[in-house]
Amino acid sequence: MGRDVPELTFTREDRRRFRTKMHTCLDVFARMLRESRFDFERPQVGLEIELNLVDDAAEPALRSTDVLEQIADPAWSSELGRFNLEINIAPRRLIAGGPDSWEKEIRDALNHAEDKAAVGAHLVMIGILPTLEQKDVGLAALSENPRYHLLNEQIFSARGEDLLISVDGVERLRTYADTITPEAACTSTQFHLQVSPDEFAAYWNAAQAIAGVQVALAANSPFLFGRELWRETRVPLFEQATDTRPDEIKVQGVRPRVWFGERWITTVFDLFEENVRYFPALLPLCDDEDPQETLDRGGIPQLGELTLHNGTVYRWNRPVYAVVDGVPHLRVENRVLPAGPTVADILSNGAFYYGLTRTLVDEDRPVWSRMSFSVAEANLHAAARHGIDAQLYWPGMGEVPVTELVLRRLLPLAHRGLEQFGMDTAWREPLLGIIEQRCVNGRNGALWQSEMFHHIQDIDHTGRHEALRRMTGQYIDYMHLNAPAHTWPVD
Repeated sequence: MGRDVPELTFTREDRRRFRTKMHTCLDVFARMLRESRFDFERPQVGLEIELNLVDDAAEPALRSTDVLEQIADPAWSSELGRFNLEINIAPRRLIAGGPDSWEKEIRDALNHAEDKAAVGAHLVMIGILPTLEQKDVGLAALSENPRYHLLNEQIFSARGEDLLISVDGVERLRTYADTITPEAACTSTQFHLQVSPDEFAAYWNAAQAIAGVQVALAANSPFLFGRELWRETRVPLFEQATDTRPDEIKVQGVRPRVWFGERWITTVFDLFEENVRYFPALLPLCDDEDPQETLDRGGIPQLGELTLHNGTVYRWNRPVYAVVDGVPHLRVENRVLPAGPTVADILSNGAFYYGLTRTLVDEDRPVWSRMSFSVAEANLHAAARHGIDAQLYWPGMGEVPVTELVLRRLLPLAHRGLEQFGMDTAWREPLLGIIEQRCVNGRNGALWQSEMFHHIQDIDHTGRHEALRRMTGQYIDYMHLNAPAHTWPVD
């Protein structure tokens, strides 16, 4: 959930002050890491879900302001597009409340919002809304939140030219955009995991190593602007729609703001230091706090400039520093997955992620010591392109179908990790059973969308947009049933 900002025009002095404050924050953060001032004895997990708004015909509904007023709940917030919302599910212990408590909490929150939003708008959990057309993502669709207008101005000021969006998949899309609003097409699920400073690097490395596996299993974004592209088109779209670099800057090796990274890390400090070293500020807003003074007098600094800047570097696994009730903590924010298709699917994805990373962190020879970083990044893009049909590299197995990799190697590790967290078999089996059946059947949300779209076209000979609209309507019906997507029929 991004921080709100006022409507401003930035000066050269603002940028100079912000850079100085970021370096001060970085020094203070390094000192805090040395002095172990962090909460990690009772680690919690968290969840954010971004959603699309549609009207009764399953077309995009630019109603976020109205819907937020109707919901009237601080857990809900605006997102980049006026057809988006985000819910922030309250943090919790992973095994708190029993097997069904987290699912019930999420479904109750979504159902309440759906009831309140029923003023010509409905909520959809889907990676990219299939009925979204390019005419829907102009400047008029940009959220009223000043943060997003500032980001739009700063990104295009840095680029000096329109954005090129180019994706070659099942079909080909090549178009230009004069705002960052196409990024709003990307709606995600974000899993948070609180960790200790000493363990942060291991958990982040583990999350990077399995990013491709996660995306292959959970792909849910095969369509963009009416074209069938990658199984998780969200990945290339997000990488391109926030790119501040014109072509001449790209060839100089300047890093993109949507970034997998370039190396395994040894400490969380590596990531924040890279942010400061490689990326100019997009939102150079300075807080009044002097972090050095706050720390010297025994307080806990917010590190406002460092965290604001961190929120404008879009890592697929992002470090998070936060202060809650006067105590600082660190989290890994896992951002690779699309929203949906159902709450059951989302929680099974979470169980797989939390369990697998826990086991990988505890291995004597960590996977990241046996896999090059570039291979992990290649896995992510292969998974985004091919989805559950992807072939990925894994140490000791070579390049194998992702379904075989999960069934033979990774699913038992996920079970073991959840058991180490204290989750018993009766709880683990239904969650990881969904992952298992996805692999056994070779089916996920992206495959269902593609098959259903072609089925409607073949049977009823409808136009492309009408087939996408009808497919999306059927998707919404199944989403509300909460049956995992691998069970959805195509008829």
